[in-house]
Amino acid sequence: MKIITVVSNSLCTFLELVLICTNSSYLLMYFLTLSIFVNGQEVTQEKQGDTILPIHLEEVILISAKKHFDYQKQAKPLSSIDEYLESAQKVNMVKRGAYAWEPMLNNMSSERLSITIDGMRIFGACTDKMDPITSYVDVSNLSEAKIASGQQGAEQGVCIGGAIDLKIDKSNFKENLFTMSLEDGFETNNELKVLGAEANYSNATFYIDGDIIYRKAENYFAGGGEEVNFSQYEKYNLSLNGGYKFDTGHQLTTTIIYDEARDVGYPALPMDVSLAQAVITSVSYEQDALGILSTWKSKVYFNKVTHVMDDSQRPDVPIRMDMPGWSDTYGFFSQANLKTDKHSFLFKLDGFYNRSLAEMTMYPNNPEEAPMFMLTWPDVRTLNTGVYMEDTIGFKESSLKVSTRVTAHNNRIADEFGLNSLRIFYPDIEASQTRFLSSISAQYSKQFKPFQLNFGVSYGTRAPSVSEGYGFYLFNSFDNHDYVGNPDLQNEQSIEANVKISLKKSKFTISMDGNIFRMPDFIIGEIDSTLSTMTIGADGVKIYTNLRYADMINLSLNTEYKILPELMWSGFVSYHRGADNQNRDLPFISPLAYRSFIRYNKESLYGELSIRGAGKQVNFNPEFGEDQTLAYTVFSMALGKTFYISNNQLYAKAGIENIFDKYYSTYTDWRNVPRMGRNFFFTISYKIN
Repeated sequence: MKIITVVSNSLCTFLELVLICTNSSYLLMYFLTLSIFVNGQEVTQEKQGDTILPIHLEEVILISAKKHFDYQKQAKPLSSIDEYLESAQKVNMVKRGAYAWEPMLNNMSSERLSITIDGMRIFGACTDKMDPITSYVDVSNLSEAKIASGQQGAEQGVCIGGAIDLKIDKSNFKENLFTMSLEDGFETNNELKVLGAEANYSNATFYIDGDIIYRKAENYFAGGGEEVNFSQYEKYNLSLNGGYKFDTGHQLTTTIIYDEARDVGYPALPMDVSLAQAVITSVSYEQDALGILSTWKSKVYFNKVTHVMDDSQRPDVPIRMDMPGWSDTYGFFSQANLKTDKHSFLFKLDGFYNRSLAEMTMYPNNPEEAPMFMLTWPDVRTLNTGVYMEDTIGFKESSLKVSTRVTAHNNRIADEFGLNSLRIFYPDIEASQTRFLSSISAQYSKQFKPFQLNFGVSYGTRAPSVSEGYGFYLFNSFDNHDYVGNPDLQNEQSIEANVKISLKKSKFTISMDGNIFRMPDFIIGEIDSTLSTMTIGADGVKIYTNLRYADMINLSLNTEYKILPELMWSGFVSYHRGADNQNRDLPFISPLAYRSFIRYNKESLYGELSIRGAGKQVNFNPEFGEDQTLAYTVFSMALGKTFYISNNQLYAKAGIENIFDKYYSTYTDWRNVPRMGRNFFFTISYKIN
């Protein structure tokens, strides 16, 4: 009752805040009031007699044509994983160039998310977030991305905004399967070349999959023909996974992924990347039944990330710097399912040990002066162990899902030099600190045919990230400030309410959903005027601190209409708002945004015309480096055709992005770096069965 009372009071307080801040019409106020509890999750259901169990409360983005055997459902089959994620309803991507975009979910950045690859925790090695986890895989590795909003993502780990789990593509013991494929893609704007090959073999007891993909791009051109310098990149990715089934219901699987990018330019940043490299490995064991348990799966994994920033290719820098970083993670999880007539239980034990180390060396222009060295991440060792439990209870045409997570989180500074550097600001800092984190969530689903209602409430906490807690003079080019971590930060909290109502008919579907977050002890950087800058040209120093609270609201409307069996129209519009306890606009909050497409898909022919855009950014905050982005609308189209040669398939697709060569940038484009202008793309895939 106490949690429900806190949530109710928080929602009422925030609704008043929204209505005061927006200064909008009574119609908008009414819309906000009706939509305040809308849930932004896609629901997959399984019907068992009179019982409907929500198995997954999430949105699923299909990636691999290999698994789903349908290239025609993908508008651009060889696009990057970033472009696939950007098509999700709740995901936006922060762009610092043409490569390695940072995912945001519910307008929250990676510190507040749990981003995993097949359930494995992986952490970037860059203090400037130039290497999000998603940059170390490729579409050739993956079958789908599962996106869970808010505490529905707690199964994958501690989170506030939600979770993104990238599922690895596997043949999974298909009988008598042998396929090979060759893929080739080209884009005109930045001369992007994509080459890929893969082979898959499986039978009832054994499978092995292997693939390789290579990408190389030159500088791209914004709308109107303006060249965006330092936007080139080169990358290749190899993966191998296999499995062996000992007997019925028992199997052992393993995965190895190697990813390397070189000569990666970041036009929005003062530095580029000479090397971004990752090795990702795992071994898992699974059996269908163990006593009363219906399934049991365990996995151990290791990954190593190396990231090297440098500015050696920049023509004019005040002082040359090298900034390498390393992140090693050892982890495991073990989970089991138990089902009864009315209950579906999931029990999960997980943990990881991470080492994050980053350094900076400045080379003075005067060769007689000694270089300056400092640790920007002081070899922080993180040990995180948690227990997650959920129970889905089925009723007649309704269900209730209750889940909780309890986690012990320990940080230890292993480098004495780094510890002493932080003691300049925090003389009493201890080398080791332990925090206890928790979350609890309840989701209810009810059918009122043809309507369906989903709503829920949740509470969760998170620990500060390595940068927030222990970063040492990290330069943020967005607001032009140096940042210093704060090991004395309180755990950030989140109180969330969400609701979704949908109407589904044979040809028409409409749904309205949204969520609201009140986040006590919100972590953000605040200016400390007593400190001097380290970076030449920086405007000041910010230290991470806890605000009393911050509030976020996300609302959306989604519609689909099947005009003909082979012709479908879809439309999506969303509204977002974020403010702190001082009524300051939070950074990176989307303005009104919209997307729509009409798609034809029949037999071997595919066609699509799409539109996306956003309104002018009304709520922005110059304190955080933001300025107003203008409204824009961009049109694109694609055509595809499948040809059958004996038992093999040849699939060709061509398209135009940004048809009218619009010059624009969005609220997530770092320092207003412009988006790509008109771009023609071509894809050919040949599959041998």
